[in-house]
Amino acid sequence: MRWISALVLCLAAALARGDDTNVVESERGDVTVHPIEHASFVLEAGGKRIAFDPVGGADRSPVLENVSLVLVTDIHGDHFDAPTLEALAARGAAIVAPAAVAGRMTPELREATTVLGNGESTRVEGIGIEAVPMYNITSDWHEKGRGNGYVVTLSGLRFYVSGDTEDIPEMRELEDIDVAFVCMNLPYTMDVERAADAVVDMEPRIVYPYHYRGQEGFSDVNRFEQLVRAENEDIEVRRLDWYPGD
Repeated sequence: MRWISALVLCLAAALARGDDTNVVESERGDVTVHPIEHASFVLEAGGKRIAFDPVGGADRSPVLENVSLVLVTDIHGDHFDAPTLEALAARGAAIVAPAAVAGRMTPELREATTVLGNGESTRVEGIGIEAVPMYNITSDWHEKGRGNGYVVTLSGLRFYVSGDTEDIPEMRELEDIDVAFVCMNLPYTMDVERAADAVVDMEPRIVYPYHYRGQEGFSDVNRFEQLVRAENEDIEVRRLDWYPGD
């Protein structure tokens, strides 16, 4: 009976603290991570919601309600969906996107969009946004300069969102990253070994593997976590459900 009592205590503790893998603590206010699917997710802090690469409809997920800011990384359909953006913009959301994305928008949607190129930065809704490179080295899936990764400052923390990238020097050179969202899906981006090595070099406090479905199915996220932990146990690898229903 002792093991049953211990199990009850563990379950009670888990219920009391909630799903802490979705919450990034900060002295300036916690940030909640809401995964939607693949590359789409929302960061929520201080009553504001920021959506990254929302696709599939503005009503696809409840967390897309009251989104005030949308960041788009690239032109491909798993990142850029004009009808979804139009619906969110109609609700008052501001949009940030690279020029290649803006060039595919309607004039009305383009007017709601701030165009940001690699190396440029801005503030929208009081949130600091830096556009950083994302591209392929070994293929032409994503050419250099077309898309954006982003570094977003929220609640005093720096969040890096890789978008579609391989293991590029500019990613390894990022400094003071608290939380990283890093892709890993061949042949479009990089494999888990390169992703893990880059994360170890970057040294974020927390890393969320995301965007890990490729041509051959899902990447081995277990292997990614093992590689990161073997090199630096201080980096916390957090795994969320990025592919509900699969």
